[in-house]
Amino acid sequence: MYRSNDRIIAGVCGGIAEQLGWSANRVRLAYVILSILSAAFPGTLVYLVLWFLMPERSR
Repeated sequence: MYRSNDRIIAGVCGGIAEQLGWSANRVRLAYVILSILSAAFPGTLVYLVLWFLMPERSR
């Protein structure tokens, strides 16, 4: 799994979407909804961890 070049912030949601074969916008929407429902902090922390752990796709 790699961070995607289809990115808004860091490409994490885009990379997850590519891996699953889903639309990047659907993954982003699901991430936002889950983050809001979990009081935003855990979702933000998970995103930051994935940002640093997921390698960037070579261009």
